[in-house]
Amino acid sequence: MDFRFDLIMDYSPYFIRGTLITIGLSIAGILIGTILGLLIGLGKMMRRKVLAFPFVAYIAFFRGTPFFVQIYIIHFGVVPAFLGTTNGIAAAIIALSLNAAAYIAEIFRAGIQSIDKGQMEAARSLGMNHVQAMRYVILPQAFKRMIPPLGNEFIVLLKESSLVSLIAVPEIMYWGRAFQGQYYKVWEPYLTAALIYFVLTLSLSFLLDRLEKRLATE
Repeated sequence: MDFRFDLIMDYSPYFIRGTLITIGLSIAGILIGTILGLLIGLGKMMRRKVLAFPFVAYIAFFRGTPFFVQIYIIHFGVVPAFLGTTNGIAAAIIALSLNAAAYIAEIFRAGIQSIDKGQMEAARSLGMNHVQAMRYVILPQAFKRMIPPLGNEFIVLLKESSLVSLIAVPEIMYWGRAFQGQYYKVWEPYLTAALIYFVLTLSLSFLLDRLEKRLATE
């Protein structure tokens, strides 16, 4: 096997550019997905089933359909409906955020429900309303328990971002496919892409592990 390091060096500026776009998409997806996930998780926990149903249906749809299909629906259907044309970056951020929100919502729901109900009753007895009790008592305790599953979801999101190359978003896999198409090589582009993803996920795992240990000592 003639492994061409020189070709990798020639394509390195594109891989660097793709890595920065991958990181940007992942951060946007994580931030938006976390905010939406919290709101959806709280919505699903509402006692009135009629009000909770839209949130339950949302989670069921995004967890029950392939991310590949969701990307295409958003890219060719949702984004053009609002912008009048397709936009790969916008579609990628929306798809990653909406998909992540469904999984993060369940993480928030499970984390909140794992806190003893007496905590809420104690907070209410001190004069807090429901929102204040959630903000200052329940969520801080639940968040510590949610760090491991949230971390896993963030890593999954980072890896799933590779699928947005299918709608011509110039991230890591987009340039890997371009490399393979130009030079008819397989090992060089895809091993390079795999190494970049490995470094990114390893770095994220390290940061999340440090955060978990820091919160455990507080």
